[in-house]
Amino acid sequence: MDLKLSLSNIPGVGPAQAKKLEKLELFTVEDLIYHFPFRYDDYSIIKPISETQIGEIVTISGEIWSIKNIYTRYGKNLTQAIFNDGKTSIYLTWFNQPYLSKQISSGDRLYVSGKLIKYQSKLSILAPDWEKIEPTHGVEGVGPRRSLHTGRLVPIYPETFGLTSRWIRRLTSKVLSLALKEIKDFLPNQIRGEMIKLDMAIQKIHFPENQKDIDRARERLGFDELFLIQLATQQVRARWRSKPLIKPWIIDKETLQKFIKSLPFELTESQQKVLAEIRSDLNKSFPMNRLLQGEVGSGKTVIAAAAIYLAKQNGFQSLLMAPTEILAWQHFDTLKKLLEPFGTSIGVYTKSKKQAVETTDDVVVGTQALLSDSIKPRKVGLVIIDEQHRFGVNQRTLLRKKGSAPHFLTMTATPIPRTVALTLYADLDLSVIDELPKERPVIKTHLVPERKREDAYKFIEKKVEGNDQAYIITPLIDPPRLARSSGEAGESETRISSKAATVEFEKLKAVFPNLFLGLLHGRLKAKEKEAVLDDFRSGKVQILVSTSVVEVGVDVANATLMLIEGAERFGLAQLHQLRGRIGRGVKESFCLLFTENENPNENQRLKYLETTFNGLRLAELDLKIRGQGTIFSTTQHGRFELKIARLSDIKLVEKIKTLASKLLEKDLELDKYPQLKRKLQGISQEVMPD
Repeated sequence: MDLKLSLSNIPGVGPAQAKKLEKLELFTVEDLIYHFPFRYDDYSIIKPISETQIGEIVTISGEIWSIKNIYTRYGKNLTQAIFNDGKTSIYLTWFNQPYLSKQISSGDRLYVSGKLIKYQSKLSILAPDWEKIEPTHGVEGVGPRRSLHTGRLVPIYPETFGLTSRWIRRLTSKVLSLALKEIKDFLPNQIRGEMIKLDMAIQKIHFPENQKDIDRARERLGFDELFLIQLATQQVRARWRSKPLIKPWIIDKETLQKFIKSLPFELTESQQKVLAEIRSDLNKSFPMNRLLQGEVGSGKTVIAAAAIYLAKQNGFQSLLMAPTEILAWQHFDTLKKLLEPFGTSIGVYTKSKKQAVETTDDVVVGTQALLSDSIKPRKVGLVIIDEQHRFGVNQRTLLRKKGSAPHFLTMTATPIPRTVALTLYADLDLSVIDELPKERPVIKTHLVPERKREDAYKFIEKKVEGNDQAYIITPLIDPPRLARSSGEAGESETRISSKAATVEFEKLKAVFPNLFLGLLHGRLKAKEKEAVLDDFRSGKVQILVSTSVVEVGVDVANATLMLIEGAERFGLAQLHQLRGRIGRGVKESFCLLFTENENPNENQRLKYLETTFNGLRLAELDLKIRGQGTIFSTTQHGRFELKIARLSDIKLVEKIKTLASKLLEKDLELDKYPQLKRKLQGISQEVMPD
């Protein structure tokens, strides 16, 4: 079976299913077999009913004695069956799946799996998994037990509406045994060591016989992901440094010192260290490729301004691209204040507001509108991208191509744990501003129980009437619709509870009748956003109800209060960035966290914010507690997707980095390893396309 075969050509996959598979980014057989389970239901215990206990998860084999649909007075449908294992009977109950009475008939022999409970005083299994026992039952390659949905460790996959794990499981089992014959193990033997071969790893990750199978499969497949990323990023780093030589910039220390002395504040030691690293880069014969990470409010823009100043001194122009118009115009205003006294001309170019951009401007600030062909700079020597993870790879590459071999500086306020930096950003030199200006106050943060909500509102009202300003942050723009979960042909509905900005805005106008409120979210037009923010900056709006769109680029010194609804929905690092919007001046500032659940573990996670004010430390904690999903949601956009690797193991990451480095030292283009070279093709494009 060709691994590149379209899934739409597999028998049983019609046009409707093919479109649903595409929503999961599954297009080919290879995509499907690399669509790994995220957990397993343990249905491996097969027992007679008489030997089971209430609350136990089991698999039972037996016969359907009767099955019927029952319609309740509330319009719901139950499918109820009596199931007998030869000695004892139990009830099986499914909700809102009336089609089952056509798929299952009296006399059918089944395996059923689920948790044994008492339901309406009857021994029952609710919503059991099931499959028919037939003389020829079995799927080639899934192990000696031959069951697929029951009686084993059953894989549970990432799903989409209309495609259940059961359906994906069946399709995977159909193609797997043939597809595995086409798998070529690309790891050199000296790298693979004692790890299992690739085909066996894929087999066992989908249909393991025991936990050891899962562990060994994860070890191999996770290693592959991290190793390929290391090879890709280190190759790019080496190729970047082998670019055509450029003339090192002349760094006049006295001239630079004039700029530094003109600043309205002293640089922190951390800022001075980072600036020295950038100066060193600019003095080399190959382009800088550096990632600058710093806390919200740590002074990254000042460092960018210093680099722009050095570019002008060496006869070069600079481009600075920001992800939002709000942030672009904030940078424009800041750079005007810092650089215009030194004769630096500044242009700005965004989608909705365009100033005349001259080819002679020393620096042009803008959004992705900078990628337009209308921007034809004369001599770009420095490209700066703020919040770089918010742009795709192609966007970053197009901006880089505005110059022949420009120095490249990317900046982020997102704290990046060390393992993430070593893996996803191994192609970049990393600088960190790890201290805030001394005058910045510590933001007092409290996890507030729901019973004290009225007290919190009164506290906010009192502070705002005293001339402070406040943010109230919600996780959503609009209330969520009913979330649907589906069986193979049926649906059930559950309501997701969460605060929404549009609803809270209306409610809070009644809570604060004597105060002026504004509403901000991502669906507003650029002019509407700017109008709301102008009113907030001027003090006309006293309380800003917003989504996390304020996370980047909103700087109002008078804002000293933030109330965050549904705090458990955010990562610790993101919450830290949000609260960084307050405390921008010298006033005492407060961040109040409210949650929508009473999970003690989740609340304990949030309580770290009460005592921890280092963003990097919080990101490390979130990586350890919640896994890498919260990290990737903010830092990985446009880079890699890790399906199975774990970034919490620093020793493994460092080991893999060393292995990749040694292999590339001997053979940068991997000509001695053709299978590995082919596997790697295209991955480097995720870092830096040609």
